Amino acid sequence: MAKALSTHVLVITVCLAGTVAGAGKGITNTSKSPHVKLRSVDIDSVRWTDGFWADKFKWCHEIVIPNMWRLLQDQEISHAYDNFLVAAGLKQGRHRGPKWHDGDFYKWLEAAAFVYATTQDEQLDRQMDRIIEVIGKAQRDDGYIHTPVIISQRQQLSQTGEFQNRLDFETYNMGHLMTCACTHYRSTGKDNLLYIAKKAADFLYKTYKNSPRNMANNAICPSHYMGVVELYRTVGDLRYLELARGLIEIRDLAEEGTDHNQDRIPFREQTQAVGHAVRANYLYAGIADVYAETGDKSLLSVLEEIWRDVAYRKMYVTGATGALYDGASPDGSKAHSSIQLVHQAYGRAYELPNVTAYNESCAAVGFVLWNWRMLAVTAQARFADLLELALHNGILATISLDGKKFFYTNPLRKADDLPFELRWSRKREPYIGCFCCPPNTVRTLAEVSAYAYSISDEGVWINLYGGNVLDTHLSDGTPIKLRQQTDYPWDGTIRIAVEDAPQREISLFLRIPGWANGSRVTVNGKPVGHDLESEQYFEIKRRWSAGNRIELVLPMPVQLLEAHPLVEEARNQAAIRRGPIVYCLESVDLPNDVAIEDVTVSASTKFLNQFTTELLGGITVLEGKARAFAGGKWGKTLYRRISPQEPKEINVCLIPYYAWGNRGDSEMTVWMPLR
Repeated sequence: MAKALSTHVLVITVCLAGTVAGAGKGITNTSKSPHVKLRSVDIDSVRWTDGFWADKFKWCHEIVIPNMWRLLQDQEISHAYDNFLVAAGLKQGRHRGPKWHDGDFYKWLEAAAFVYATTQDEQLDRQMDRIIEVIGKAQRDDGYIHTPVIISQRQQLSQTGEFQNRLDFETYNMGHLMTCACTHYRSTGKDNLLYIAKKAADFLYKTYKNSPRNMANNAICPSHYMGVVELYRTVGDLRYLELARGLIEIRDLAEEGTDHNQDRIPFREQTQAVGHAVRANYLYAGIADVYAETGDKSLLSVLEEIWRDVAYRKMYVTGATGALYDGASPDGSKAHSSIQLVHQAYGRAYELPNVTAYNESCAAVGFVLWNWRMLAVTAQARFADLLELALHNGILATISLDGKKFFYTNPLRKADDLPFELRWSRKREPYIGCFCCPPNTVRTLAEVSAYAYSISDEGVWINLYGGNVLDTHLSDGTPIKLRQQTDYPWDGTIRIAVEDAPQREISLFLRIPGWANGSRVTVNGKPVGHDLESEQYFEIKRRWSAGNRIELVLPMPVQLLEAHPLVEEARNQAAIRRGPIVYCLESVDLPNDVAIEDVTVSASTKFLNQFTTELLGGITVLEGKARAFAGGKWGKTLYRRISPQEPKEINVCLIPYYAWGNRGDSEMTVWMPLR
């Protein structure tokens, strides 16, 4: 039976400024959003100066982005750019690659646009202009743009029309176009790509008004929720906000609603994260955007409940999400007829396998997008904590240190001998046939500076730590300039110098991560706070002046973590964390006669942290003692008697999880048995 349109009445609050284009240039332009507590700083107001994230930004600019362009324009490899050339009539050929390949290309273009904001790389600017000209020629006059359909129609290969198949990913591609266009506009001041995105949004709006059921059926991996809201924030066209709100309401009309696509039941009745993790996290991020503009508390309450389900029951210790290659939902239901297939998906509560962990790289990106928006509407540090966790672990691990190889899935254990095959390679590859993740991760890593600070009427919120300069304006237009110096994430001492400040009292809010116990702060050498509460922002309110200095010390002891008892695959095991970095053990760091599954640690094991420039691009390793039990060969045995034996003590060296798999093929584990 077809679902009826929800009769839920949505009351909107739109401030007067919402009717004109906002002046902000944040990664999410929340400068005029009436229901946020924290607003984004402009994308060109934060510049990495040195240290961890400065190195990663340079790596994105000089290595990852150019290499990815080489892949995307090579017709023998990806055909992503060629699809636009063919759709524009500039080249002969047919569409090749997955239906979402346009979106892959827009993500890469967004990364390039963001990098331009702080580098002013003229070559990059010219390159983007050439590409945008081609995209514009590929677009139909009515605004529709999706190269598989346009090529088919241009060449009269079939009667393929718009939105005929929900797995064509048309709205997903257009959503990434809109987000990319907003970033490009804020970075360059040019509206050439923004013009294309507005035409696409106008097409979606007309389709929504004329055929809402068609739009509901095609809400697959809904990046367009974020896209149309960001376009509304950029150009001030209220139709785009109407479209974003309407897209949520018409989800109930989907004729093929599934848990896999989070549309089996109305959104406001959902209580758990289900189905395809990328689709889910994109959906939750987009709905958070809608809340920021409308203040519909029925949306926020659902987002909070689903977030708790993920953070407390379905998230890996690395911040990765989406545990299952394949599964069923609702799993274990008494109503057998309601059970549906899911894949790349959230599973049951505490269902977190290690060897077969799916953890698609795009899901980690979606988790960052969602947490960033939840931070904006709540000002609660728990969201920034998980954003940081995912950035340092779940996302960084997806790209090799040389910037040229990529993971699609991200397990927490790699064992060489498996009696089954998995769909995706268990080592990073130069190119992945489903290329959605690599450009998604590079745009996210390039944009980390956009998440480092937020602004409120009270002052500046420091969300992430790293060597940088913030040069921005407060809500009243007065300038403020801060400079961070730190070796974070390897060291927990952060020094902040005030270089410019308003002539009035304002607050600086310092995030105290959940892992940091006993933190302390001084201002100009005098203590202002000690043993600070973790997972909170610590407020320092005063009249600041140039030359004031703040020192925040976040203790970084090595911590052994245990999982909830219902996480069966981590029972009686420990994971190791120091600061925001999760560590792992690789077989390459073990003696030849020791198997990785035979290594155990003790709860009293003392690990020493040591920074080395000689290993994996410069990392802090953890060195300590462990015990190895000779497991021997198992052969065809499934169970066997335990043989009493004396373990031998060995030295172990743990490396950051994000750096594993960069020294040839090796086994790896995050969780280690406690004995």
